[in-house]
Amino acid sequence: MKQDLLGRLLQSGVVAVVRKIEADKVMNVISALVEGGITGIEVTMDSPNALNAISEAKKLYGDKAVIGAGTVLDGESANRAIQAGADFIFAPTLSKDTIAVSNRYGKIVIPGVFTPTEILQAYEWGADIVKVFPASVLGSQFIKDVRGPLGHIPMMPTGGIGLDNIQEYIKAGAVAAGVGGSLLNKVYIQNNEWDKLSDLARQYTEKVANARSNN
Repeated sequence: MKQDLLGRLLQSGVVAVVRKIEADKVMNVISALVEGGITGIEVTMDSPNALNAISEAKKLYGDKAVIGAGTVLDGESANRAIQAGADFIFAPTLSKDTIAVSNRYGKIVIPGVFTPTEILQAYEWGADIVKVFPASVLGSQFIKDVRGPLGHIPMMPTGGIGLDNIQEYIKAGAVAAGVGGSLLNKVYIQNNEWDKLSDLARQYTEKVANARSNN
């Protein structure tokens, strides 16, 4: 079950970070992203009605995308998100408790790491993938270099990733990338331009597919 979900999560190579979107627009946003081929949707815990959004998104789009919670800072928050239906837990930091709770319920867990030591520590504690964050500070070369000794650990860079650089991270060996602000175009969302948001999502998934096929 978990392996199937993991495969689906990584299928498009993009996990969309849905952060602080107005409650009355969040389902439209998720729908547009899924329509554009994105298979990983992360609703951050600091969003309005985050747990309701996770629960509803899973009911509506759980057959097309894997729905999870982001900005999960501790085991208690992970537990609440999992009870609401989250299939994966995305964290900006490395917390042993968060990993333990996610593993207890058989959910995918992707903690935030910044150094080779943290990457290994997270994996030894039971992380499925590590979130290299903020990736913009480290760059794609970091992924490439660290994959030398730690190539068995799947890495997902997040932070500062856009259309112009997502391919270099995939080519460096990232299994996927977390993408926030550059994908969740504020103007499109403000103007309810869901087709444009879907088109933008499609551009991301196509870039990943091209980078993977040329790797």
